[in-house]
Amino acid sequence: MSVRRLTAKEQLKDLLYQSLETELGGVQVYTTALQCAVNEDLAREWQEYLEQTQTHVRIMRELLEKIGFDPDEETPGRQAVRKIGTALVEAMRLAINAGNPDAAQVLAAECVVMAETKDHLNWELMGEYAEKRRGEEASAVKQAHAKVEEQEDEHLYHTTGWARELWIQALGMPAVLPPPEEEKEVRTAIGAARARQSREEML
Repeated sequence: MSVRRLTAKEQLKDLLYQSLETELGGVQVYTTALQCAVNEDLAREWQEYLEQTQTHVRIMRELLEKIGFDPDEETPGRQAVRKIGTALVEAMRLAINAGNPDAAQVLAAECVVMAETKDHLNWELMGEYAEKRRGEEASAVKQAHAKVEEQEDEHLYHTTGWARELWIQALGMPAVLPPPEEEKEVRTAIGAARARQSREEML
């Protein structure tokens, strides 16, 4: 049986629908993660990221409509992404019910990192598409990307720092809280690597 390869247009559609579903799932992930947040600085940061993610949902819906797609259409890709988001939320709820707030907070940070890793990849791919392709679709993607990219970088790199430092604290070692990534306002992979290297100086 032959399998038809998707065209570039169909692949773009799949990426955009996955991206919308990732943002929708992100709203649920942050809403649940906030129930796990013990550290006040972390709670404030996640509240900000929740509000930004809600805006990203709107931006993605507008982008799909601008290109001519129905934002409410169901696709296999977005259904798969939804299952992953639901699993992350369920994992946090299990942690909450276990009755150990510190452990739930660490798990929530890990769940946010997992969600934001997919989210970051989506926007990175959209940025590549916008840079390499021409036409109205690429222009629309580029405009959306410009509004979101820096926030997505911050979401991933800062929460990765939180997850690491919360684990270090849980293991009984000195932690840097808030993490160096937040203190140094990291928004790039290079900046995140430098922040990790500087943590010993911040203890």
